[in-house]
Amino acid sequence: MSAAMRILLLGGTSEATALARLVAEDTRFEPVLSLAGRTSAPAAAPVATRIGGFGGVDGLAHFLAEEKIAAVVDATHPFAARISANAAATCRMVGVPLLALARPPWQRRPGDNWVEVADMAGAAAALGTKPARVFLTIGRQELAAFAAAPQHHYVVRTIEPAEGLLASATLIRARGPFAVEDEMALMQREAIDVVVSKNAGGHATEAKIIAARNLGLPVVMVRRPDRPEAPTVETAEAALVWLIARHRSASVPSPLAGEG
Repeated sequence: MSAAMRILLLGGTSEATALARLVAEDTRFEPVLSLAGRTSAPAAAPVATRIGGFGGVDGLAHFLAEEKIAAVVDATHPFAARISANAAATCRMVGVPLLALARPPWQRRPGDNWVEVADMAGAAAALGTKPARVFLTIGRQELAAFAAAPQHHYVVRTIEPAEGLLASATLIRARGPFAVEDEMALMQREAIDVVVSKNAGGHATEAKIIAARNLGLPVVMVRRPDRPEAPTVETAEAALVWLIARHRSASVPSPLAGEG
């Protein structure tokens, strides 16, 4: 029987958790799940887990070598551009196979009133000058961009506490998934005029997009940053197929083995 293949799962998404469950009991693999540490109480994973960054490309390269990692799956959030870029650069440098596990973005549907922008500064500008009640569902890392539009009142929903909250803001701490009916009730209770969202895709937070559609509310949608070029799949099951193929190819002995 061939040795278990050491794999690194760059996580923080439901897809990463699903893949961790798939490989947890598979003796062909010895997985390590890496989380950035931005959430203080992440959901427990069924595999070995490390918390925190690697220290850039050099740090990640050192980790891959030290841990004898044979394959990397980048299942980070679609907006985690830095770690995705570092993973691609590192794997290319050291010759370790890399797979991107990326959920598809949300697509505009009949009834949607989207204004698509490239970044948070663009989102703040797209709100206009007339005061409005804005539902910010972008996490806590990029709230500062909206200080440039202080005329609005912001209803901010985050998992973690938000420091340096905007001058006129209401904080709601909650973790998805959310039901459409609850999202509609929240938007009506808070008299929301416009929703700001990253195009994260997936089902956990899609309810807010459906709720805005049902209520006829505009959505300022922040486009995803470009991802580095890499083989890409959309589901944990497809990622497992890729890993099995990598394991199989690594287990096939060289036709020159034993000659000499």
